[in-house]
Amino acid sequence: MSLLLLLSLVVYALAMLFILLYSVAQAHLLYRFRLFLKRGHGAAPPEPEVWPLVTVQLPVYNERYVVERLIEAVAALDYPADKLQVQLLDDSDDETTTLIQEKIKQYPHLQRQHIRRPDRSGYKAGALKYGLEQASGEYVAIFDADFTPKPYFLKRTVPYFANTGIGMVQTRWTHLNKAYSLLTRLQAFALDAHFYVEQVGRNSLSAYINFNGTAGIWRKSTIYDAGNWQDDTLTEDLDLSYRAQIKGWQFKYLPEVESPAELPPVMSALKSQQFRWTKGGAESAVKHLGTVLHSGASLQTKLHAFAHLLNSSVFVAVLLASLASLPLLWARVNNLLPAVVFHVGALTLLSFLVISLVYFQANTQAQEEQSNASLRRRAAGFLLYFPLFLSVSMGLALHNAVAVWEGWSGRKSPFIRTPKFNLEARQHRWQDNFYLNLKIPYTTYAEGILGLLFLGVAVWSVVQREYGLLIFHGMLALGYLLVFYYSFQSYRKV
Repeated sequence: MSLLLLLSLVVYALAMLFILLYSVAQAHLLYRFRLFLKRGHGAAPPEPEVWPLVTVQLPVYNERYVVERLIEAVAALDYPADKLQVQLLDDSDDETTTLIQEKIKQYPHLQRQHIRRPDRSGYKAGALKYGLEQASGEYVAIFDADFTPKPYFLKRTVPYFANTGIGMVQTRWTHLNKAYSLLTRLQAFALDAHFYVEQVGRNSLSAYINFNGTAGIWRKSTIYDAGNWQDDTLTEDLDLSYRAQIKGWQFKYLPEVESPAELPPVMSALKSQQFRWTKGGAESAVKHLGTVLHSGASLQTKLHAFAHLLNSSVFVAVLLASLASLPLLWARVNNLLPAVVFHVGALTLLSFLVISLVYFQANTQAQEEQSNASLRRRAAGFLLYFPLFLSVSMGLALHNAVAVWEGWSGRKSPFIRTPKFNLEARQHRWQDNFYLNLKIPYTTYAEGILGLLFLGVAVWSVVQREYGLLIFHGMLALGYLLVFYYSFQSYRKV
């Protein structure tokens, strides 16, 4: 056996083993989610006799399309006006600042602060930290610019802080524009799995969960006790979450409380978001894995924390497995590898079965809450979109693997915000968005090349009548070509 073939076999085996182990953790979360559905949400705590002071922080940077909608939603919060402080943490350098100044005049009853920093140091983490110094509230709710919190948000979350051990309460994201396009539907697949199965599963185990950067509310003293907001990762939310929970603070997740938000409608915006999340996740893993390992947490909590912090590494595993599979397929066609190798490799299909069950549960649960569709109809919708979702996720492997590698290696990059669109309220096309980045990155061309490569490999497999990896390579071809097409389309304003 040649050195290249042996190396490919080792890389492929390790990558698929990593995916298999990750799927085992997902299976456990799915089991816990099923138990949660049987037991129900439990009784909500009673409302306090006197509502505490709450500060709502709205970190904003160049959000001309959505900032007015955000202010309208926050102004409609059902909470005593004398107990509510609203901070507009405005780092904008465009007309967003003027829009804010004019909009807040419509709500004279609000105790509001329009805060402008001298510079944008620390990006979002820096803005939150700067605003916290001027926050009068005992609790701090945070909303990104593309969110429209429900009026009941504060009255449904604040009562949980009667438990003095609770440091943060997170709510479930829902989607304002899920039906806008195929791309938004596929994103909803991923987010629903996180906000139903993963968050509920981890929280029911008393394992570490994460504040999702928005649509949550913190006890202010928890933020200070955990070391305040820090900007050494691109996911300041995940970083602070782990620091707080390692210190012993409890988090509460409320899947029954919805917080609507906008999904990126174009691939360039989605990639910007994905890059920040995956790179920041890798940076947080580097920062916290050692601390978790040596903490006093239970073995179960540690194992789920490892799976949580390393989840973005799945993209690296997919990329390595896909590339390593090419020489293995060639060796199999030329009888240089025994068939038993491929038969053992088929065990990794268990990973995809588990992942399918996780997404099926989350998707059907979301549809059940949004409509009265029968289980058969919900299952049909899942079978239509899930293969496309899985293919596109695989097609993002190169882009996200680059982000993960940068996170592991310590290469720093600025916090790039995700462009917002508010297409529901605007009569313009997404192409008219002023904030779109039109520079085509090199990875887009590489995705096109990989799509053609795996398409050719799939055709060659059929010609050679070797079908062991045909589905894998076919999905890779479809995924990379779709990602390339949508990426190229989103970098053009035509």
